[in-house]
Order: sequence, then structure tokens, then C-alpha cells
Amino acid sequence: MPEEWVPLGRDYFKLLPAIQKTSDIGSPARAVPARGETDYVYFENSSSNPYLIRRIEELNKTATGNVEAKVVCFYRRRDISNTLIMLADKHAKEIEEESETTIEADLTDKQKHQLKHRELFLSRQYESLPATHIRGKCSVALLNETESVLSYLDKEDTFFYSLVYDPSVKTLLADKGEIRVGPRYQADIPEMLLEGESDEREQSKLEVKVWDPNSPLTDRQIDQFLVVARAVGTFARALDCSSSVRQPSLHMSAAAASRDITLFHAMDTLYRHSYDLSSAISVLVPLGGPVLCRDEMEEWSASEASLFEEALEKYGKDFNDIRQDFLPWKSLTSIIEYYYMWKTTDRYVQQKRLKAAEAESKLKQVYIPTYKPNPNQISTSNGKPGAVNGAVGTTFQPQNPLLGRACESCYATQSHQWYSWGPPNMQCRLCATCWLYWKKYGGLKMPTQSEEEKLSPSPAAEDPRVRSHMSRQAMQGMPVRNTGSPKSAVKTRQAFFLHTTYFTKFARQVCKNTLRLRQAARRPFVPINYAAIRAEYADRHAELSGSPLKSKSTRKPLACIIGYLEIHPSKKPNVIRSTPSLQTPTTKRMLTTPNHTSLSILGKRNYSHHNGLDELTCCVSD
Repeated sequence: MPEEWVPLGRDYFKLLPAIQKTSDIGSPARAVPARGETDYVYFENSSSNPYLIRRIEELNKTATGNVEAKVVCFYRRRDISNTLIMLADKHAKEIEEESETTIEADLTDKQKHQLKHRELFLSRQYESLPATHIRGKCSVALLNETESVLSYLDKEDTFFYSLVYDPSVKTLLADKGEIRVGPRYQADIPEMLLEGESDEREQSKLEVKVWDPNSPLTDRQIDQFLVVARAVGTFARALDCSSSVRQPSLHMSAAAASRDITLFHAMDTLYRHSYDLSSAISVLVPLGGPVLCRDEMEEWSASEASLFEEALEKYGKDFNDIRQDFLPWKSLTSIIEYYYMWKTTDRYVQQKRLKAAEAESKLKQVYIPTYKPNPNQISTSNGKPGAVNGAVGTTFQPQNPLLGRACESCYATQSHQWYSWGPPNMQCRLCATCWLYWKKYGGLKMPTQSEEEKLSPSPAAEDPRVRSHMSRQAMQGMPVRNTGSPKSAVKTRQAFFLHTTYFTKFARQVCKNTLRLRQAARRPFVPINYAAIRAEYADRHAELSGSPLKSKSTRKPLACIIGYLEIHPSKKPNVIRSTPSLQTPTTKRMLTTPNHTSLSILGKRNYSHHNGLDELTCCVSD
């Protein structure tokens, strides 16, 4: 068998030493996993974006000869809106507080940061991707609450999920019923009884007795009574119209009457009548007719059974989704009971054989050619890209020592290969190790300054007086890095001019009560209900269309004000003067200008500076 062709199956991973550790994007992968134990793989849809994580359902060969993989989509935290992420984190925190277990208490900030990169969100979305875009395999498991979270960080290419994301309606739901772990869900085990000590608990309160093995009847008598119960059930189905349609033959009616629900009812009737055969038989055949006991297999119609098989093919054993999308009129208990009865039928055996035959005929091996190096590689000085896998023990020098740009994640200055990362105008780059981490886990290996403040907030940052003096970059969540180059510093934002229209100014006057501009100015981050203001403006504008809006009063000319003051002079108050002996000397305060030679750009200027009076001094007397 050639080296490129690798058989796939349940133990295929033992034969794949070439992709046990996925190296950089320039190294080839030789095989595609089929649906089995390790069916989670990396897909590459962009040279600069992280890998997509998908679960392969099946491999199909197209008419052109190419191989496509039908996959289930998984989403990272970076692919989901911040609102949903905050709700999910809040829910996880509430569960953690309720269970009184701190999952992330012993983790460092770096470990907490990297743990977020391991969390995925399952979806019910399917898509088909070319098999040539596979870049390696990984492992995804349902979050185990009893396991330490460090087990996910210690393993390479390992992820976990606990919620299901619906991209169409933008919702997060629990994948399955939550495992009830904790003291509130566990039974209280009593202390062991001493030798000779009697149990004082009342057994009738703890359990319900349904059968007595020490009955006066023999096993043969009990078996004969069960045969009578089956015969009564067969006769009852012959009298019932709906049952005669579903079981048209006597053989089918007898088989349905021999199911467990008929036998359980007969044994319960025998126990309730103290194992008196005559009394029990009279209860099985009352005056109204024989007793008919039917289970879920008989209660369901043929159309409902077809819907269930279709839903089971689509959702698997996700009974909540089956009930929600296909059988909303059925209870969850009824669906689960029907499923386990359906597995005992010939229909299930036939479908299982058909699926096994289809699996044998499906594609089991595929060849993936060597793919090209990543275009994000930064070329060396001679114009050739650096080696993907450098030799062990070799000392590498930076390609351009004049730049001195460090890795944006680990701040390393030497690497055997560099990759451009982020917007082109920022000119950021990552080393080979951090680039591989970025492609696999969708984030930087080291937390940024803003993330460190979110993970471990200081008490000083909670003080509003201190928070008001924080840097603008930290307040806006922008990472502040010191990469050794002024080009990587945060640039000033482009200035803009906001032109207020006439209708906006008109709405400020009409909708004063709704706008409440003073309160809105004190809370700049609280959004204004634009829809309510627009509705009120439309109503008020129709009312005020005939009468013009009163504008603000304009200031009268200075001549009018002087004339008014001459006609209405102000009365001078009577001032009580003190005696000369008590009179204090008049003091004068000298207002001099400061020395202007050392005035800084950010320093405050007084009135004389704004008016050009540099040498003016004034005296104010009391």
C-alpha cells in the first residue's frame, strides 16, 4: 500500500504518524478520518483566519472526482456575539456559585485566558467542504463537570463544549440535561446499624410493595393466570375497532396481548386481590367488557412512527429536539418509552442492516495532496520564505534586525519563521509557535493588557475617581503593546464633523420630556429610545403644524437696556459706616500675571493671555 493511502476505520488513528502532531500550514496531511471515534478535524477557509473545527459525518465523491466532507459545524467564542457570551458566562457563574465549587479558582490569568480558546459551541448546521482543506485532526468532548479543567489545557488539540448555538435565531441552549452533581442531588446515607439494632424506619414511606414472593400460589398457577390474561387481552383487541385495524390478524393481536404491559397489569391485579384467582379474573373481565392494556407501540399511529424515524435519522437520540420539531403533541416520556420499544422491533433490525451496508459501500480512504505554503509567511532577506520546520539546535537571527519588531503574543524577537498578523497597516507579526496557536485555538497565547484587567480587576479600578483617569486605550478595550517600534502604537482616530439637521433641532424642542437632555448628558453610555422620540415627534408635529414653535427669547439691544435702567433707577441701600477708631485700613489685592516663559502647552491660560495683555495688572480694593 503506498504511503499516501491510509485505510480509515475505527482504529485508523494508529496508522497516521504523519498527522499525529499537525505542524504548520505548509506541511501536508495525508488522510481524512471517517465517521468514527476521532472524527473532529481542522478545516482552513482562509489563510489568515483560524481553522474551522468540524465533525465529519461522511465522505462523498462528486461527479468531478473531488471528495467532499459532510460536516457538523462548531463555533468558537469569537464567532458568537458578546451578548450571548456574557449570558453564557453569567449562567455558568451562577451554577458554579450554586454548587459551591470553584472551577477556575486555582487557575492563573494565562490559564483562564487559554481555557476560553478551548471552549466550543455545537450547532445543528451541516455543510459540505472540500476534503483538501483539512489541516489535521483534533478532539472535542462534552464538558465533564467532575473533571479538572486543566485536563483540557494539558492535552494538545483538545476542546470541549456544553451549549448548542443556533446561528439562524442567535440562541444558546444546553446540549443535554445537566448532570446533577452536588450534595443537594445526592441521597443521605444513614449510619450503619449496629449488630442487633433494628431499623426503625417505616418501609411503607420509603417504597411501594408491588409483589410478594411468598405468595400462597405456586409458579404453575401464576403462569396459568398469565395465560388467561393474554387470552382476555386478545379478545379485547378483537372487540376494539381501532385495534382490529392496526392488528388485522389473530396472530398480531395475540402478539400485542403478550407484551409486558398486559403481564404487568395481570400480576399487579393478582397482588392487589391477595392472590385470589377468582377475584383477580373477575377484575380482568368486568361487566363493561374485557380490560384492554396498550403500550406506546400500539398507541402510536403509522404516520407518527414514520415521523419518529425521520426525526431519529436527523437528530439522533436528542429527544428534546425530536419532540420540539416533529412530535410536539407527544410527551417526552412517551417518546423515550417508544424509542426503546421500537429498538425491539424488526424495523430497527432492518434499518441497522441497511446502515451497515451503506457504511461498507462508502468512501474509506482519500488522498490529500501537499498544499502550498501560507501566503502570510514573511519572506527572508533573500526573497525565499523561511523553513517551516527548522533544524533542532540551530540559532536563528531575525530577518531584519533594524525593525526589531517582537511577536505580538509572546514578544519573542527570534523565530525560524514569521507570519504577518492583523491589519496590514499595523504591520504586526507572530512567531511560528504563536501562529500555530492562533490557527488552532483562534486567539493569542498570552492575554493582552485589557484582558488581564478583566480577569483580575484591581480595587483601584473600581473607584470612579481613579477610573476616570485611566488611559483611553484601556477604557475602550484596545490592547496597549510595547513592541519596540512607534509604528505599532495606537494611532489617533480620524476627526469627524457631526452636522445637526433642522428636524433634529426641532425634535429637541418638541420632545423635551422624552429626551431629558440633562439626564442623558450625565449618562452618555445609556442609549436613547429613538423609536419613542420619533413616534412622539410625528404626533406633536401634526399638532403643531398650524402654530409655529416658540423660539428662544432673543437678547434686546444695549440701548434699550440703558434706557430702561434710566427710567427705573435702582435704589441704593443705606450703608452703616463704622467709626474711625474701628475702621480698618483698606487692603489691596494685587493680581499680577505669572511668568510666561515656562508656560506649557497643556497649562491653563488666564484672561490676560487670551486678550494679549501681557503686562496688565489690576488692583481691586474692598
